[in-house]
Amino acid sequence: MTGRIARIRRHPIKAIGGEDLRRTRLAAARRLPGDRLWALLTEGGERHAGDVPQRWLPKSCFLRGAASAGLQAVQGGWGEGAEDGRIRLTHPDLADLDFDPETEGARLVDWVRPLWSEGKPGPTRLVRGPTGWTDVNQPWISILSLSSLADLESRLGMALGVERWRGNLWLDGWAPYAERDLIGHVLTVGEVELRVTETIGRCPATSADPATGRIDIAMPEALEAQFGHRDFGIYAEVVTGGEIALGDEVRA
Repeated sequence: MTGRIARIRRHPIKAIGGEDLRRTRLAAARRLPGDRLWALLTEGGERHAGDVPQRWLPKSCFLRGAASAGLQAVQGGWGEGAEDGRIRLTHPDLADLDFDPETEGARLVDWVRPLWSEGKPGPTRLVRGPTGWTDVNQPWISILSLSSLADLESRLGMALGVERWRGNLWLDGWAPYAERDLIGHVLTVGEVELRVTETIGRCPATSADPATGRIDIAMPEALEAQFGHRDFGIYAEVVTGGEIALGDEVRA
């Protein structure tokens, strides 16, 4: 079974923004470079973090789209090839933000406050992760299929788009949902090897339209109704590292 890399995406800040890349270099037992490197702690998460977090923390410690749909409409990141370290974010209901995550995290806290739900623990500060703030504590990357997305859109009668799923690699050319049968298999992209570990269970964050940040479907329930489970996409561990790029062939 072969496919090709159609999109490469990273999300510099957990649940906030995202951007496309033309190429990147994967390293064995590491997440996609720059993905979820930063996250916004909440008041509840502060008691677990310490001054400088030294270990992976669960998603409940951070601002996330499952608790505030408006976050899903944030777009942006460093920009491929940018060297100044600044992150540039946009949202349809807010002025654009350009800030340095190393020194100006407080500006991001202020910027997202209007998007955060009342009654929820509010954002406190931007923290860098010792590895990455992905939802799972393993150094995996997420892989999704454009064929599966097209089929799901047809079933549900609506456009869903790529951004709502916050995946790392989008592949084209596989049969719809063929990825579900690849658990334990090794994917090869040139010299790169990726071992598929498990399917991705979906949370309510995927219920929000990434263009508006407003709920347009109860996605976990919709997946359950269609398939009897809430999975969409797969996780994989990098076994052998190397560079990948758009258009590269992926063999299973």
